[in-house]
Parts: sequence; C-alpha cells; structure tokens
Amino acid sequence: MTAWFLERMHGFGSADAIVFDGRTYSYAELLESTAQWQEFLDEKGVRAGQVVALEGPSGIESCAGLLALVARGAIVVPMTPLPDAKRTEFHEIAEVEIAVTVGGAPGKDGGDGGDGHLLRHTGRTADHELYGELRTARTPGLVLFSSGTTGRSKATVLDMTKVLGRYGEARRPLRTLGFLNLDHIGGINTLLHTLSQGGTLVTLADRTPDTVCAAVAAHRIEVLPTTPTFLNMLLISGAHREHDLSSLRLVTYGTEPMPLGVLQRLDAALPGVRLKQTYGLSELGILPTRSRDNDSLWVKLGGEGFDYRIRDGILWIRSDMAMLGYLNAPAPFDDEGYFNTQDAVETDGDYVRILGRKSEIINVAGEKVYPSEVEDVLLEMDLIADATVSGRHSHVTGQVVQATVKLTRPADPREVARRVREHCGARLQPYKVPLLVQVSQDDQHSERFKKIRSAA
Repeated sequence: MTAWFLERMHGFGSADAIVFDGRTYSYAELLESTAQWQEFLDEKGVRAGQVVALEGPSGIESCAGLLALVARGAIVVPMTPLPDAKRTEFHEIAEVEIAVTVGGAPGKDGGDGGDGHLLRHTGRTADHELYGELRTARTPGLVLFSSGTTGRSKATVLDMTKVLGRYGEARRPLRTLGFLNLDHIGGINTLLHTLSQGGTLVTLADRTPDTVCAAVAAHRIEVLPTTPTFLNMLLISGAHREHDLSSLRLVTYGTEPMPLGVLQRLDAALPGVRLKQTYGLSELGILPTRSRDNDSLWVKLGGEGFDYRIRDGILWIRSDMAMLGYLNAPAPFDDEGYFNTQDAVETDGDYVRILGRKSEIINVAGEKVYPSEVEDVLLEMDLIADATVSGRHSHVTGQVVQATVKLTRPADPREVARRVREHCGARLQPYKVPLLVQVSQDDQHSERFKKIRSAA
C-alpha cells in the first residue's frame, strides 16, 4: 500500500533529494540509505505492527529510517533528541516496544555501536486498541505528540496509508527548507510532499534567522515553511537584508495566529515573494488553503478530502486522513466525523480568519479578549521586539490582561508599562489594555517556534 512512494522516488534518480550538514544527497543515495536501514531492521528482527521510536536529528538518516519503517509496516514514533524525562514520558504514552537512536550511518556490526544506529527492545507490549486497528488493516502507523505547552502532550495516531494518499502526481519539484522537524505534522508534510514531487529538502541543525537566510542563499531555496514567531524574529534581526534571498518564491506560515503588522512588514521586506497562510493539525493533516492576499489574514480553507463547519464561532473540520484517535485522551469528533479544533474564527463570505485557541481567550468581566489582537497592537511600538499576551486571575473581573514584552533596547520597566498602556489605550477598548506588563529578554517561544502562553 506504500510501495508506490518509493517506486516514484526511484524515477528521480540523480536529482538532489536532501541537503544535510552541508552535503547534498541524490534520490539514488537516499534510496540506498533506505535499503541499508531495511537490512538493519531485518537483522534486528523489527516486524510490521511493532511500535518503534525513531529519535534523531531531521537529516538524511532519520528520513531514510522513517521511509524504511513505513515500508515495513511499523508504527513509527518520530522524535527529536530529548531530555531523559521527556523521552521516558513519550515512550510510556506511546507504549514504545523498540527504541532506535539514529547514528551517522549503519555501522559495520549491523548498527549497534560506533557511528551506527542504536536499537534496544524496551520490554513493553503495545496493546492499545488503536494499534490493533492498524495491525488488523495491515497498514503502517504514525504517532505524533502535541507540543504540550498548555498541559501534558497528547499522542495522535495516524494511518500512514491515508497520510501518503494525500500526495498526488509529481508536477513541480521545488527546493524547500525543512524548518519543522519530523516530530511535527508540518515537518512530515514538508518531507513527504517534497519527495513526492522530486524536489529537494534542505535540513538545518540550527534554526536562527541568520542560518535560515544563509541556507536560502547558499542552496537557492524556493519555499520557506515556518511560523509567525520566527518570521517576526527574522524581521527584527535584519538577516533578510544580509543575504541573497532572490530564489525565494513562497513563504508559508502557520501553527499560530499571525500578527497583521508582522505580515505587512514581511510583505514589504520580501517583494515578489508570495505569502501564504497554512492550516493543519496532527489530528487532521494539512488542509489546502488560499490566502486572500499577501498582506491579508483572511484565508479559504478546504479542498478535496476536507470539509469544515463553524459552530458558535469554533472551527470544526472533517478530513479523509483524520487520526484514528489519541492514545491518552478522548477524541473530540462528532457523530458525522467533524473534529473540534478549539480554534475561534470569524468569517467573511468564503474566507475565514483564525483568531486563536478557545482555551487562550481571556475573559475580562464577561468580555472576550483574543491575545493575538493585543499582541498585534503591542508590536506596532518600536520599543517592543516581541510580545506574549495571556490572562491572569483577578478576584474582581475573573481575569485581566497581562503582557510579557521583549524590548528592542534597554528601558525602565515602569516607563515601558506606562507607554504600553498609553499606546494600547489609544488603540483598544479599555478591557483589552494590559493591566500587568512584564519586561523579559528571554525567548517567548517553544522549540517549534510557537508562542508559549500560560494563564494564571
């Protein structure tokens, strides 16, 4: 059921497939590495239906290992290198039976030692009912974890046959930056879409504005899929002015609401580059989208295999490749198969604007405040490089608005608070003005370059 994907890759031969650690690998070399992985898995007795954690950087070997495990019919849990406690948590939730740590290449001894891959059996038996469904259907699976920024990570189980079924005929090979890692639905989508089209995926160990822009220039990257938080960092750094980005055709952004001011500045900074909002969830896959314009937050959602409804201002989506369910939580599907995304939206005809997660909405004496709206206003101030807005408990109003701001230059925190309230007071309704203002030069995003909000 998945063999067609590797067969298509064979047709791309000597074309560039993956750039990792400064070296370019052809499709023939990627397939050779995949074959070596198959031999390694054969030697270690890895069978179809087993739950295998694959931990390593998102480079040539992780990509080949993922392809080999999928072709084998395993249930893959891709992970980036993790602290011991987080690795233990993920292994327990996913009921990992075999743990593989990716090395530089399979060793001469079959993979145990040297620069090769390390494999160990955990002693667990994965008997979750969702795994039973995959085994009965004889199909490979994929387990992805949420970022867990607002609580314990949820483990999503997907049918890889359905995931691969989203990638159609090879039409337009492009050189794409692999910004999101393989433990994220966006990273999986970037990898599989790029390889299905005969394109080139450029991976980076370090994702800073300078290294990303340098990679675009060095490898003539055409597509940059990333996040609003990172794009704001890029604009602040000025790295786009220090490198030749003339090859860039398309920048896509998703995972969180985009501040309008950031989008407008990006449009001005990258003339001739198309800016496109994406929308996707581990539970549903990546939806086809079309932005109204480069500097607009309004987007059309859906297409073949996807449908959506809006109920009480919340977006519900039905997807042909929807997850089977969570390993550790109830699945919020209705009787017709629509999934509650928990994203608050507003509409304008066929267009939708994503306002943010329902759980992040701040309730001030019964009035709703969307953090992204306040953050957008804060980022208008030349003193503020970044801002994160969340709710804080109040005995009087239930919640009040608090803002944590990162400054472009040193300033007295009391003066910063005064200027923030003055600026927001002129642009927002009184209940939306931050009552609490904290100054911090720490990063306000996760490893996936998504804002971390914590309400108190």
